[in-house]
Amino acid sequence: MSESHFDKRQVRRNFGRAAITYEQHDALQQEVQGLLLDRLGFYLEAPARVLDVGAGTGRGTALLRKRYPKAQVIAADLALPMLRAAKKHISWLKPFQRVCADATSLPLPDHSVDVLHSNLCFQWIDDLPALFGECVRVLKPGGLLVFSTFGPDTLKELRAAWAEADQQPHVSRFLDMHDLGDAMINAGLRDPVLDVDRYTLTYSEPRLLLKELQGLGATNADRERERHLLGKRHYQRMLAAYEAMRVDGRIPATWEVVTAHAWGPPHGQSRRTPGGGEMASFSVDSLRGSRRR
Repeated sequence: MSESHFDKRQVRRNFGRAAITYEQHDALQQEVQGLLLDRLGFYLEAPARVLDVGAGTGRGTALLRKRYPKAQVIAADLALPMLRAAKKHISWLKPFQRVCADATSLPLPDHSVDVLHSNLCFQWIDDLPALFGECVRVLKPGGLLVFSTFGPDTLKELRAAWAEADQQPHVSRFLDMHDLGDAMINAGLRDPVLDVDRYTLTYSEPRLLLKELQGLGATNADRERERHLLGKRHYQRMLAAYEAMRVDGRIPATWEVVTAHAWGPPHGQSRRTPGGGEMASFSVDSLRGSRRR
């Protein structure tokens, strides 16, 4: 499996700084949110607990709370400022809880979540076995995982423009649909279904795209990124290369979006552990009546 190489502390800082500006730039995130809400139609039960991982400013969490008014809905995010910003989406009639947590280490009991939802968060997590292993751990048997993430063609124009300027990574790298599907199956998730959509957003000039990325917190978090200030000459070279890509007078930016859903495995289904072994889980009730010899 190919790997990405994210600096988790930098991811937290980037999104923490963007908490105030995020909703000024999240048109694509809202569009993708609609795709995830459609996938929730596969879940035919009335969930008791719904978890929104990478909830950001809580706009999507509020939609989940509206859809499932009788459920406990929890917004989890790595960046505390994002969760503070989410307070504005909490209403007296439809409250939801907020928890600052890492997606690979959720503070929830085993098999306690009916629906696990995540909109454009998983692309910032480079340990897929840990990520999907945690999803399996918290999902109830038959619970629904539904998520979206970015694929490798995301911002391919910006990546190519930077490649004209220098050989350093300036745009984060994302995994493709096949890597995601393999990781989901290896973790024990059942019947995964993945789809890819491509969106092309256009701008009058490259600087507006860069401003939008900063406003979203979606800036470079690669561990191999340059740590010193970028030279003006390199920056101007990148802008010139991007200008050469104009189509009908506009600057294009491609976003490859993977949407997926899968089901929590039944009790007793073995799953692979990070060490390469397998682990099977059973409820206490299923073991009652057995006798030791």
